[in-house]
Amino acid sequence: MKVADIREKFLDFFASKGHTKVASSSLVPGNDPTLLFTNSGMVQFKDVFTGKDKRPYTRATSSQRSVRAGGKHNDLENVGYTARHHTFFEMLGNFSFGDYFKENAIQYAWELLTTVYKLPPERLYVTVYQEDDEAYSIWNKQVGVPAERIIRIGDNKGARYASDNFWQMADTGPCGPCTEIFYDHGPEVWGGPPGSPEEDGDRYIEVWNLVFMQFDRSADGVLHPLPKPCVDTGMGLERIAAVLQHVHSNYEIDLFQTLIKAAAREVTAQGNAVDLTNNSLRVIADHIRACSFLVVDGVIPGNEGRGYVLRRIIRRAIRHGYKLGCRKPFFNALVGDLVAEMGEAYPELAKAAAQVQSILKAEEERFFETIENGMAILDSALGALPKGGMLDGETAFKLHDTYGFPLDLTADVCREREMSVDEAAFDAAMNKQKQQARAAGKFKMDADLAYSGVATEFKGYDALEVANATITAIYVNGTSVNSITAGQQGVVVLDQTPFYAESGGQVGDQGEISSGAACLNLFRVLDTQKIQANVFGHHGELVTGELKVGDAVGAQVDHYQRNRTIRNHSATHLMHKALREVLGDHVSQKGSLVDAEKTRFDFAHHSAMTPEQIAQVERIVNEEILANAETQARIMDIESAKSAGAMMLFGEKYGDTVRVLDIGSSRELCGGTHVQRTGDIGLFKITSESGVAAGIRRVEATTGLGAMEFAQKAQAQVDAIAQSLRVPAAEATAKIGQIMDQVKNLEKELDRLKSKLAASQGDDLAGQAVDVDGVKVLAAKLEGADVKQLREAADKLRDKLGNAALVLATVLEGKVSLIASVSKEATAKVKAGDLVNFVAQQVGGKGGGRPDMAQAGGTQPENLDAALASVVDWVKNK
Repeated sequence: MKVADIREKFLDFFASKGHTKVASSSLVPGNDPTLLFTNSGMVQFKDVFTGKDKRPYTRATSSQRSVRAGGKHNDLENVGYTARHHTFFEMLGNFSFGDYFKENAIQYAWELLTTVYKLPPERLYVTVYQEDDEAYSIWNKQVGVPAERIIRIGDNKGARYASDNFWQMADTGPCGPCTEIFYDHGPEVWGGPPGSPEEDGDRYIEVWNLVFMQFDRSADGVLHPLPKPCVDTGMGLERIAAVLQHVHSNYEIDLFQTLIKAAAREVTAQGNAVDLTNNSLRVIADHIRACSFLVVDGVIPGNEGRGYVLRRIIRRAIRHGYKLGCRKPFFNALVGDLVAEMGEAYPELAKAAAQVQSILKAEEERFFETIENGMAILDSALGALPKGGMLDGETAFKLHDTYGFPLDLTADVCREREMSVDEAAFDAAMNKQKQQARAAGKFKMDADLAYSGVATEFKGYDALEVANATITAIYVNGTSVNSITAGQQGVVVLDQTPFYAESGGQVGDQGEISSGAACLNLFRVLDTQKIQANVFGHHGELVTGELKVGDAVGAQVDHYQRNRTIRNHSATHLMHKALREVLGDHVSQKGSLVDAEKTRFDFAHHSAMTPEQIAQVERIVNEEILANAETQARIMDIESAKSAGAMMLFGEKYGDTVRVLDIGSSRELCGGTHVQRTGDIGLFKITSESGVAAGIRRVEATTGLGAMEFAQKAQAQVDAIAQSLRVPAAEATAKIGQIMDQVKNLEKELDRLKSKLAASQGDDLAGQAVDVDGVKVLAAKLEGADVKQLREAADKLRDKLGNAALVLATVLEGKVSLIASVSKEATAKVKAGDLVNFVAQQVGGKGGGRPDMAQAGGTQPENLDAALASVVDWVKNK
């Protein structure tokens, strides 16, 4: 049974039991700042389980794409070393929201495994929580599993609540016992049943976990029965596929075998022989799934957050390809093979295939520019260490900072060679770049605030002030308190508010919350964030007085900031539609930020916009503004909204009912605040257009007074330039063109003279070479040369001297540049990388490169003469 069949049979089985098939949600969790990525099937139902969201169904089934490669849930370092760890996996699940409970869940699981998947019942073992007599009885008396194949699992030692068979979402809240189903691969495989000393073996493999959300744990640890207990199950598709296909490793299933063969094809195409059992092929096959689906869900390689995690995974795959001999992009070519395997189940993958391949290829090209030099430095550093040694943090940091090697990639190489990295020293060297290295650090954790009060009623669509709100909670330093006093910073929650909480790209409102005569008690709101889906936290500082939980207060939004923000937000809708008209229907939003100053809009497009296209988009939007059409907002069910042609935006989490917004000729789903008429926007101006990744463009624009100020500033700059050139503004462009032509001609002449001077110096230096065992050795400094001229002079000198090893140096702006060049026949004795590194270390630097040519730099020019003078003796001692 192929993976695709296993997935389909699972969903069809539960559909036949009254479950609604629910599509996989995005790998980017909607409105959940506590998670880096969707990491299990229950994530999209979290609010349903906690009662904050309701669905039209009480039974659901899904195959949820999941990633565990960053933040608290990270399997990246294990991929390639175990049979069952992945960065990307699919979680099959069935869910009951207050409908059926233990009996049905257990019987469904048994029927699917033994009747549909036809697994031998005698090979199935189950575990139950030690105190869950009900689940034990169902398995034993109703299903008929013998007592010797039912194992009670208790609490872990030293943990207050944690247990292998007791699940909880957090320290407080929904929790309950689990029952797990294991498959016995037979006595020929080493390992023991769960709970035994040999449980870590591969004989008994867990395939399914059934969680019974039965209790609500209070802060004092007491378990209170839930009025409507729920069921949450998870079965790894790759794991059950391995069982059904009679293999012991997930990488032996048909899906992975196809991707492994595709990876081998690309490696072979670059002239390298590779065995299909090579571990690096497994890593590449795993990583192509994670990388492709992350791009499909709007993540692009970057230097922070989710984008940095994606970059780490891509570069880890590239390093394994490099290890197999690949020296040019290969990874992106696997996208087509992935689409062939998973495109039918996930049509969004097939639709975005070209964009995915383009983004991965661009990232490959970028990393292949530096990986060779980086690997040379790493190989050299590790070669100097004893077995079991530790790579210094400074080298690891240089690999990260200069050559784009994430720390875990360097650690991966070290582990392969039975070495480690001094991570503490690396962290110290990073210091100012911690946010770049730690992808999860940027995410707001306000959702961790424990709140159990009423939801916040949002009044901000129709009003900017509320006179009779009540404070329902106050937090200081993340802790719930009864009051806040002047000078303290904190978070205030109201039962109703005009403040918009950051969502859908629109920033949170600012303003004031106050009570008493003449605003005696005044809380200045600096930001508004969602604590829960329908609970707004007002972040700020109490300026005067005191506020307490239960106080009646007034709340007033900063009118000026809100009005500027809504102009930019409404213009974003018009711009989105205009971009699709001008560039094509493939344009789709990949992220946005709207505040009082600007709108920043990321979208899928393959090339930079031309000035003519930018002007056309501006014209379309401003025509919509001049039409002064009334904005209309309607609440409707999600299917009706889709039928009405409403655009759904990236990053939004939509429920069963949605807000459909018509602004001019644009129609989108949006919960943000907007102008009443398009004419309220005033004026629209695009201020910049740029690329943020392959296939992703970014437009920034402004409106109203912001657009006017931008135009005035631009005109002032043109006038200043014209005045400096002493020509009318209309002639400034032509005059600049003339000056640039003159500069280019002068630069060419200067470059020619520098090359001539370097060559002349090189000819004079040839006679200074010293013969060392038949190798002509030369170390010299060229005055006034740059790196390009150094390289040219080194090539000419090496050709002139024949069997030679030489180092040339120059000092520019207080920094040393070094080039080492070694003839082919001399590389048996001297490697250019070793030679240049020897000199570089004496001038405060490091370097590396190929055996015949290497480059380095340094920051201590005062030591250069002595360093060059030591080269001949160094070669003699080789």
